[in-house]
Order: sequence, then C-alpha cells, then structure tokens
Amino acid sequence: MYAAAAAVAASPPRRDFISVTLSSEEAVCAGGYNNSKAWRRRSCWRKWKQLSRLQRSIILVLIAFLMVCGVISYTAMGEPWKSLTNRSSDEHKIEPDTPGLKLANPAVLPAPQKADANAGDYPELSPQKKPKWPHGWRNPSNLQIKPPWRDVKLQIRHDVSKAVKEPVQADKQEKTEKSVIRVGMEYYSSVIGWRGAVIEPDQSSEPPSSKLKESEKPSSVEGESQKEPVPINERQMTVIEAFRHAWKGYKDFAWGHDELKPLSKSYSEWFGLGLTLIDALDTMWILGLKEDIGNRLMPAFKTPSKVPYSDVNIGRGTAHPPRWTSDSTVAEVTSIQLEFRELSRLTGDDKYQKAVDEVMKHVHTLSGKNDGLVPMFINTNSGQFTHLGVYTLGARADSYYEYLLKQWIQGGKTENELLEDYVRAIEGVKKHLLQRSQPKKLTFVGELAHGHFSAKMDHLVCFLPGTLALGAHNGLTADHMKLAEALIETCYQMYAQVETGLSPEIVHFNLHAQKGHRDVEIKPADRHNLLRPETVESLFYMYRFTGNKKYQDWGWEILQNFNKYTRVPTGGYTSINNVQNPSNPEPRDKMESFFLGETLKYMFLLFSDDVDLINLDKYVFNTEAHPLPIWVPA
Repeated sequence: MYAAAAAVAASPPRRDFISVTLSSEEAVCAGGYNNSKAWRRRSCWRKWKQLSRLQRSIILVLIAFLMVCGVISYTAMGEPWKSLTNRSSDEHKIEPDTPGLKLANPAVLPAPQKADANAGDYPELSPQKKPKWPHGWRNPSNLQIKPPWRDVKLQIRHDVSKAVKEPVQADKQEKTEKSVIRVGMEYYSSVIGWRGAVIEPDQSSEPPSSKLKESEKPSSVEGESQKEPVPINERQMTVIEAFRHAWKGYKDFAWGHDELKPLSKSYSEWFGLGLTLIDALDTMWILGLKEDIGNRLMPAFKTPSKVPYSDVNIGRGTAHPPRWTSDSTVAEVTSIQLEFRELSRLTGDDKYQKAVDEVMKHVHTLSGKNDGLVPMFINTNSGQFTHLGVYTLGARADSYYEYLLKQWIQGGKTENELLEDYVRAIEGVKKHLLQRSQPKKLTFVGELAHGHFSAKMDHLVCFLPGTLALGAHNGLTADHMKLAEALIETCYQMYAQVETGLSPEIVHFNLHAQKGHRDVEIKPADRHNLLRPETVESLFYMYRFTGNKKYQDWGWEILQNFNKYTRVPTGGYTSINNVQNPSNPEPRDKMESFFLGETLKYMFLLFSDDVDLINLDKYVFNTEAHPLPIWVPA
C-alpha cells in the first residue's frame, strides 16, 4: 500500500515535488515496519497460523518428501563423484615417458630389460625380482560392466593421424567419449583412436529364438550377486608384465597393422585390419588393462552347396575360393558357428545362425567319414568331401571337433545331433589315431592316411585335452577326462623334452624303444615355435576342472621359456626358427596376433584361482579364445 504526504508552499500555489514512502501492508497495519528479525519471525508465524490445517499438512508432507529425495540423490551421486575424483588423481600417476599400457602404480612391476646396443644379439632375459602386489588391488570376478580393478588404468596414447588415413577429431572428444567393445561378434566400436575402453557383455543370454519372440526378457547371466574377487597373484602379474611388454612393441612399431615384426621394428599385413589390436581387446579386459562385420561375411555362403568360400573381401562384399582350388578346409567352414549363432542372438536376425546351422547339418549327412573322423577338405561346388582317406586333428580339421562340443554347450545342451557327432568322433580318435610312444609311453594323437598310421602330431592338436576336459565337466563319461589327463602330459613333454623348453610346430613320436632316443623327435622343417596357445589353453581347462597345481607349474615353466628365448628387449615377442638351439634360437621377426589374443590370456587365466574369472558354466570360448555367453532358456 502506498501512503503519500504532500507539503504545499505558503507563497506560490505551485507544487515543486512529491514525497512518497513505500510500506508493506503488514507494516501499515502494525503501525510501522522496522525490518527487525523479531518482527519478521512474528510476521511469518502470523501467516502460518492463518493457513488452514489441510494447507499446513500438505506443506509439511511436501517438505518431508523433498528432504527424502535429497538424501537419496546425495547417496546415489556420492560414488560417481568419488570415482571421478579418484580417476582424476589416478591419471596423474600414469608414467608420461612410456607410451602404451600403464598401471596406476608402475613400481609394482619390474621394468623390462633395457635394449642392448645391438638387438640382433638377442640376449636372454635376466632374472627379475618377484613383484609385490599392493594391498587392496583386486581382479575381476565376472564378465561385468564395472571396471575389474580399482587402481588399474589403460592408457593408449597415440597419434591418430598415423593410424588412420582419414582425419579424426579425437582430441576434443577424448575425455568425454568411450569406445564400447562388446565381447564376441556384437561390435567393435572404434578400433583405432580409443581410450579407456570398456568391454560390456550383452544384457541377455537367451537363445535367438527366444530373443526374437520375447526381446524384453531380463538377463539370465548377469543377475546373480557379486562375489568377493580373488586377489591377483605373482604369476598373473608376470603375465601382465609380459603383455605390456608385447603390447609396447606392437604400439611402437606396428600400431594399426596386423602383426608386429619385433626385430626389424616394423610390421606385416595379412588383411590390413589391425588383427593384433582386435585379438587383444578382451585379453586387456581380462587382465584388467581396460582399454558390424556380419553382413560383410555373408557373401561367403553364396555357393552352389551353401558351404562357404574360404576367402571374403569385406571391403567389396565378395567371396571366392583359393586361386589354386575350389575347396575349403573343413576347419574353415565349421568353426564360424559359435560367432554367427551369437551374432543372431545379439541382432535378433536369425539369418546368420541359419547359414551356419545349414553347413553343420550338411556335414552331418556327408559320406566319407571314418567313425566320426572327417577328411580335411570340402568342395564348395559339390558340397562333398575331397582328399578322402586322410584324417587328422591338426591343421585344416581341428576346430571342427572343438565346435561340435562347444555349439552344444552354447545352445544350452539341447542340440543332440551335435553331441552325437562329437562323441562319435572321439571314439574314432580312440580307435584310429591313439598310440603310445617309447620310452615313456606317452599317449599321443597321430594321423591316418589311406589306412597308414603316422606318428606325427601338430602342436595344434594340444587343444584336445582341454576340449575333452570341458566335455567331461559338462556330463560326458569319465574316460574323456582320463584321456585328457594323458594327452596334456604328452603336450607338456613336447616342451620339456626340447632344449629350449619350447615346443616345435610338429613332433614325431618314437613307436619303438631306441637307446639314447627320447619320445619326441623333431625334423628340421618342424622345429619352429610360433608362440601358439593350444597347450596353455588345455592347461587352463585342466587346472580349472581338477585344481591340480602341477598344471599351473607347467604353464609357469613355459612362460619363463618364452621370456628367455622369444622376448625382444625393445618390445614384443618373436617366433623362433629353432627350438633345439638355446644359444641361437634364430628369431623369425614376427609376433603372431594370437600371442596377445590367446596365449597370454590363457596364461593369466591359468594362474588365477578365481573360478568366476570367465566362469566356464556361463561362458564358452571360441577357437580364438574370445568368451561368448552360454544361452540359458527363459
């Protein structure tokens, strides 16, 4: 309310000004306003008393509700703010001088051996002090979205312009964007130019048919409560250090390319896709180093028989057989099934699974088998086996047998035709390919060519003990585990009986006792070592299912020999030409992509006592060691 008072001058009748005083209604009513705290309290209380009981009740309820919401919001936001603060402080702990992978506490691991003036001398790795694991560090318990370690960070710093031809504005987005790499065939987002990558499992593990009908069903893998993670041990830490050393070589000299040539500090290409980088992504996740191709592969199935071509140009979307033949190998056409079936589950499009299931059903009906054993080649035009009469579990056929069992496991043990073919094949192995060597009577898997047995065994065959153990774990007869135990002893001896302690690519076993001869004989053309994973893979399965620590000890010996004879001081590991010459193993200047993607991954898992670190009742590894979820019926 406005109150005005005007003063009128006595002599001139004219007004010179107006004086105005502003007052509130309450001040006028009260006879004046003095702006004191006591006055304001009395005024507010009078207003409150003037409200009805209903109005006052509503206001009190609203105030209580807002207070509860505030408490909840504070609790929910506290942990993210804390993690952001910790992350900011952790980033200052990263060593700035060495590119590639870094741990938050670099003093934990011994520094790699410094390069000599002449890397061609290829010195042996000097002994290292045992690393100490800092209190409070943990490893991942399950394949979950959360970061596996609190204090481990992945820093991959590189010049994007050197890795890709197109300009990429990555600097502005580096702190705000993350590349999410899903396990299996779902997708790899941003292969190059990513930082702090996180691997997420898909949130459902239902079979494709269930997902197509009821896509909204909850996850059947991720629902269980979290267990207390198991601390990383010293042997696992040594694997991590080996990975970081190998990765440093790839990062420094072969970034974005397929494979590292560590001695010449350069690279080699196979497909030009950065295979080592892609192969290593989930290894990084499993080790705690957190860092849509399906349609392009479908032209491979455009053949008269629906048996896929061996070669696909994913740039043009075309496919063709090798130039020298119209045949594909049996391993090529029957070891893509896990991936394509999972791709159908993830996308909801069953065309991928239908394509590969048709191949398996076709192979199931073919003639030319020998008690479940299959020839090595199949013609893409006729759809028939070729090179009949030759049977092996080595190159060109090995993954067929592995995927019979693993598809059955992946599908929730419902596809009995796959199980029948697997069991029949193992019986064929026992009948036609098993023999014992002299003098130690090692059980080994040979080859059969037109009725003639050959005591030749590829290192690739050492996948079989692990596969047999996996089958026994999933309910197959106990004799499968007994055979697995015998074969893994043989695979270990393929290392232990060699001068460098590293297995050659191929061995021949002595069938007759000869004085001064060992069980294992090596031909000059076969004495190279490619850093292959198969023996370590089977050691992992055997330890996981039996708990016998001798399998860990055998793996530890192999890792030490890799470090001694194949580690390149400037970064990376190299395959070697001569496992029989410790003084000069003849490095080949090539680190295959599977060394990071498979060999070191299985080493790390072997040395872990955490059964939930890739739980084998929830995940199945494909032949390239990438874990895929087992489908659980809704």
